[in-house]
Amino acid sequence: MIADPFFYAVAIPAILLVGVSKGGFGSGAGMFSTPLVALAVPIPQAAAILLPILLVMDAVGLWAYRGAFSRENMRVILAGGIAGVVLGALTFRYFDDAWMRVLLGVIAIAFVLQRLAGPREAPPTRPSTPRGLFWSAFSGLTSTIAHAGGPPLSVYLLPQRLDKRVMVGTTVIFFAVINAVKLVPYAWLGLFDARNLSTSLVLAPLAPLGIFLGVFLMKRMSDALFYRVCYGLVLVVGLKLLWDGFAALRGFG
Repeated sequence: MIADPFFYAVAIPAILLVGVSKGGFGSGAGMFSTPLVALAVPIPQAAAILLPILLVMDAVGLWAYRGAFSRENMRVILAGGIAGVVLGALTFRYFDDAWMRVLLGVIAIAFVLQRLAGPREAPPTRPSTPRGLFWSAFSGLTSTIAHAGGPPLSVYLLPQRLDKRVMVGTTVIFFAVINAVKLVPYAWLGLFDARNLSTSLVLAPLAPLGIFLGVFLMKRMSDALFYRVCYGLVLVVGLKLLWDGFAALRGFG
């Protein structure tokens, strides 16, 4: 098991943050989890430690949001997401992490700015098979590489302005399936060793705490405030990713 105190100083808040996000806000803030843990260990190791904990969160989230999801979207985004996981597994070792963060950051920021620049009362978008497949596949790909699938899926789902419980439930089911599928490539890539798994086991009890805190907060928000928070989280995450990506490219990350 990892014994470095600094690791736990960053891992504990990261896990609570991703739990709150997955439990109440569609997993947007969960984007911070891997970068935070990666302050103490390499990104592949951070991703491997977090995956079993994410699976515990997924199990709790599936129970908390049982029956609340968009059937119209689910079939399309699951097909795209699984295809993205396969692509991510095949290309995992070839992706430059810094450029991936820059790309995700640009997409997240551009998405929020585009929504802010548009009509204040723009009509909700409708589910679309081509757009759903594209963004969910991109989400599956980035989720496989660094558990960073939140912004691409948000680009597709947030403009539909689904009921907030349906929105979170749809995201919970999507990432529960994606994270379960990711077990295969992570094992194939040799990311699960005894040290990583024992560390995951020690941190796992934090998972349900974060999820239930997220559910608690979501139930006390209006739909309007909920979506403002979601867009705000996507923007903050995008800025953080862009900063980290450029810092790494310049040799300071």
